[in-house]
Amino acid sequence: MTFHSVVPAPHTILNGVKKLPPASTLMIDANGQMKIDAYWGLHFISDESEQELGLDEWKDRIRWALRAAVRRRLAADVPVGVLLSGGLDSSLVVGLLAELGQQDIRTFSIGFEDAGGEAGNEFAYSDMVSDKFGTTHHKIAADAAHVLPTLTKCIHAMSEPMVSHDCIGFYMLSENVAQHVKVVQSGQGADEIFGGYHWYPTLMDSPDSLLGYVGAFFDRSFTEYAAAVDPGFVDKDHSLEFVKRHFTAPGARSAVDKALRIDTTVMLVDDPVKRVDNMTMAWGLEARVPFLDHELVELAARVPAEYKIKSGGKHVLKEAARSVVPSEVIDRPKGYFPVPALKFLQGEYLDWVKEVFNSPESRQRRLFNPKYVAQIMADPDKHITRLKGSKLWQMTVLEHWLNVHGL
Repeated sequence: MTFHSVVPAPHTILNGVKKLPPASTLMIDANGQMKIDAYWGLHFISDESEQELGLDEWKDRIRWALRAAVRRRLAADVPVGVLLSGGLDSSLVVGLLAELGQQDIRTFSIGFEDAGGEAGNEFAYSDMVSDKFGTTHHKIAADAAHVLPTLTKCIHAMSEPMVSHDCIGFYMLSENVAQHVKVVQSGQGADEIFGGYHWYPTLMDSPDSLLGYVGAFFDRSFTEYAAAVDPGFVDKDHSLEFVKRHFTAPGARSAVDKALRIDTTVMLVDDPVKRVDNMTMAWGLEARVPFLDHELVELAARVPAEYKIKSGGKHVLKEAARSVVPSEVIDRPKGYFPVPALKFLQGEYLDWVKEVFNSPESRQRRLFNPKYVAQIMADPDKHITRLKGSKLWQMTVLEHWLNVHGL
């Protein structure tokens, strides 16, 4: 409800169930004693030999490392496709595949209905990339008649509740893609490792890195959280304490690097990566993420923050991409995988949400304060998180995930 629906390891939302932290091994001895060790970590400090590198040297190193990462993920006994949103990251994957001589590249895009004044597709950009590199392109158009019956199946496929609207996009896209290929590459991870989100530039000059991050990232203040849930779920601000522990750990000096570290090693794992993994594997589709090649991630962490944050974010990656993809894709306004109907809940979508909250299971569970729910339900468009998501949809996913799993 606060840290963007992420429940960080070793916690889960189920009593008595823990999850293994990323990059860790669990050893259990004959007496049942458990020991967890981390075998990998991420450090945001440049090597001594890299201290004098300029932007040109860094972009060349990034392009070389990304090309190697894409090549590594081509190994398969079947054709490898690309989930092409039309943004910089997936477009760059397509361009590097073409550079590597990949033949008959198959690309896949999905678009939704417009809502709340926001466009529901980015086909203009994915078409541009497909035309440039001569891919075999598949476009899927989804409306309420397709989306609404699929929401329960999508939420059931989530290993944990995930708030991002594009889960349904990846789920429906994967259903279609699996009919053509069994392996795809995806652009997930670039925003976290190269500083593509809007809260990073604000931290460059923030007098308090912790509060700057919290103010830009958290979905609710602790005061609002306390008003939203049943009093039995109000204790102390665990989210703030969790972020504070990460920000005070060694290995990252600047506010931006501290934010990039927690986003890469925690948020990325339990939101974007898990989102794509769950939705693709629901259809037996394997998604590979070249931006999360560990050597590329380590290299990106050592790039000075100003080279990543400049020009609205991902500056060094954009410069590395200029010799590969069209400038119209690089310099376009940042987009997401838009499903505006789940952000601006109206009509059939709002009716569906009301059914979830009025179900006997939800009423008996009593997670939320009924007054808070009524206030949000009365005008959902006014209750949007700092990350541009619907607070009502966030609560709905949690309720319905528990419903469909009988919890």
